Amino acid sequence: MAAVDRSLVASLPVFSGLKPSEQDELLGEARSIRYRKATVVFEQGAEADRFFLLLHGHLRVEKTTAQGQQNIVRYVSAGELFGVAPAINLTHYPATAVAAVDSIALAWPSSSWPRLVGRFPSLASNALQIIGSRLQDTQARVIEMSHEQVEQRIAHTLLRLAKQAGKKTEDGIEIEFPVSRQDLAEMTGTTLHTASRILSSWEQQGLVGGGRQRIVVRDCKRLGEIAESSKG
Repeated sequence: MAAVDRSLVASLPVFSGLKPSEQDELLGEARSIRYRKATVVFEQGAEADRFFLLLHGHLRVEKTTAQGQQNIVRYVSAGELFGVAPAINLTHYPATAVAAVDSIALAWPSSSWPRLVGRFPSLASNALQIIGSRLQDTQARVIEMSHEQVEQRIAHTLLRLAKQAGKKTEDGIEIEFPVSRQDLAEMTGTTLHTASRILSSWEQQGLVGGGRQRIVVRDCKRLGEIAESSKG
């Protein structure tokens, strides 16, 4: 197991505020793991024996309902803690995490959580901030599902993804990981047919572009207007 270069993580929220010696101590207890695209990091219902910090790449978090329906609940970007089940007193992972692209994560044993958060309070505060942010995102999506038309929901989702993981290109803001029309349908509670129809229309209007599993947001202003439209 190769040691992690402290300079790669020193600016991340988990490590900020720690002395170099403390950063080395925290890193010394972690294991660096590479996940190839489409690799399952952990599965819903499995024992939560580790928690993670994503160093590079993006992960897709999926949840399967009691009826067997799979839904994408969010994406994880570099710099984020994930799989922090011990922070909310869970013994099993509530969802499945899959590498959306080739990714690298640091992993710590969940059994070390109580001792580590006592030793490094920033670990606990960062976990709470992430959990709070995800709860707010979940609440926003519930409201969208209950009160908004499909066009509004898809527009909101694309804008969120562009903000979370967008990079500026000549064509617009490209989402840095593969997102299929089926993915968008799952995230917005609609059918593949409906999501495809809406995206095709937006492509013709010049609002979005891309190709297979690639999305470029070309007109954030217009998508924002659609997202906030009372007519949908």
